[in-house]
Amino acid sequence: MAICLGFDYGVKKIGVAVGDTETNIANAIATVRAVRQKTGWDEITKLIETWQPKKMVVGISRQEDGSDNEVTPKMIRFSRQLEGRYQCPVELFDEALTTFEAKQMLFDEVGVSADKLWEVQDELAAQLILQSWLNNKAIG
Repeated sequence: MAICLGFDYGVKKIGVAVGDTETNIANAIATVRAVRQKTGWDEITKLIETWQPKKMVVGISRQEDGSDNEVTPKMIRFSRQLEGRYQCPVELFDEALTTFEAKQMLFDEVGVSADKLWEVQDELAAQLILQSWLNNKAIG
């Protein structure tokens, strides 16, 4: 079994999820806030020390035609920083609208308020990214 952390990177907030390759189940665990566009590395370090992942997965978004959008280079930089800081392999995974999907699930299906939605949507998006990655690994 290998513990994995999944990240939904955003300039203001980073959603984090944990999962493992044995159960192939991902769970949302945290939202890390960026202060003045500075990544919350202290909080990420605590999560990595707690979970000791063997792999990290960062959701990457691109335009429909496959080209980079304005956030793509920041996502790639974040994934390189993760790998460099923690000496743990990082894999990029196409996030294809997971934040939108997370909002829809929370708002439509669960009836979460707009304020609460803003607080938890990123960690649910991270869960969806990691769950999709685990599902792909189980199939492949």
